[in-house]
Amino acid sequence: MTEVKICGLQDTSIIRVAAEAGADWVGFVLFPASPRNVLGSGPDALDQLAHLTGFAADLGIRSTVLMVDPSPELVQEVLDVTAADSIQLHGNESQEQVLRYARDIDGRAELWKALRVRSPDTLADLEDWYVDRFLFDAPPLQDGELPGGNGACFDWDMLAGVEADRPWFLAGGLTPDNVISAVLATNAPAVDVSSGVEGRRGVKDEDLIHAFIEAAKST
Repeated sequence: MTEVKICGLQDTSIIRVAAEAGADWVGFVLFPASPRNVLGSGPDALDQLAHLTGFAADLGIRSTVLMVDPSPELVQEVLDVTAADSIQLHGNESQEQVLRYARDIDGRAELWKALRVRSPDTLADLEDWYVDRFLFDAPPLQDGELPGGNGACFDWDMLAGVEADRPWFLAGGLTPDNVISAVLATNAPAVDVSSGVEGRRGVKDEDLIHAFIEAAKST
């Protein structure tokens, strides 16, 4: 059955909705430019992250914290004060930087890397990334400031025959209406959604979350 991650959550009520609907993962964004950034900044944001990840853990649902080109110090702070099960790198981190993150994390959490699929070449050297999981996402919009959560799809045909030796998520423009087609087209073992379950920008919709998870898990 397809795993589902609901990303960009900001409050405990929606975490509960996602858990009760059958989500496997919830994601929290630590990136000030995003409308889905956790509330607060600096220590306040870390306190909020600790609260949200702890709440998810109490419900038995795994959590990831999304960061964009973070400093090693910030990654360590997140691991020190939260109950996050994984760190999701969603910026321009190089393979060398990712290796350093992995050494610093040292098994305390999973390490994921989001790759923006512009061409099949993006997927040519997956074995060289020192991560636990991949997330295949659409490239950011032209002149856009957000690396993800833009509601844009990429050409799923580029994933045909992809040989990933680790688990991976399909992301980018997924909705309750297209997630079944996306999974059937790509054989994705897991899907990630953010804007596709929002009633308005940055605000999750309970009915859309239920509809998305029901559709994804029917494949």
